[in-house]
Amino acid sequence: MSKRLKRRIGMRRRISTGLVTGSMLDRADNTGARKLKLIQVVGYKGVRRRLPHAGVGDLVVVSCREGTPEMRRQLFNAVIIRQRKPYPRKDGSWIQFDDNAAVILTPDGDMRGSDVKGPVAREAVDRWPRLNNIARMVV
Repeated sequence: MSKRLKRRIGMRRRISTGLVTGSMLDRADNTGARKLKLIQVVGYKGVRRRLPHAGVGDLVVVSCREGTPEMRRQLFNAVIIRQRKPYPRKDGSWIQFDDNAAVILTPDGDMRGSDVKGPVAREAVDRWPRLNNIARMVV
């Protein structure tokens, strides 16, 4: 991963992490992938034998499991925009979504697709401002 991409990642707020290594995600953009498998959480420093976990707005490495032939069995960087596990917000409200979803990035950190389907969590938009430009609905 390039240093520019590492610099672009904002501060992480403590969010209940609902995804571990091996979790299956839906893709929320129009890149051609359908199902993604979480391989690694970028920047995760954990304890021995503990599975790396990720939440909304985290940068992860995913593998495309279903999709177009040129997308399958390839590794991509992605940002998680929705998770099923409920997590609290600063105002005290709790939010959860119907599915786990991610958006695929280019190696430079730009969005690979041009459209995002479904709602996007506000925490992901705060950390990744370019998501705001292509998201239809921010919750």
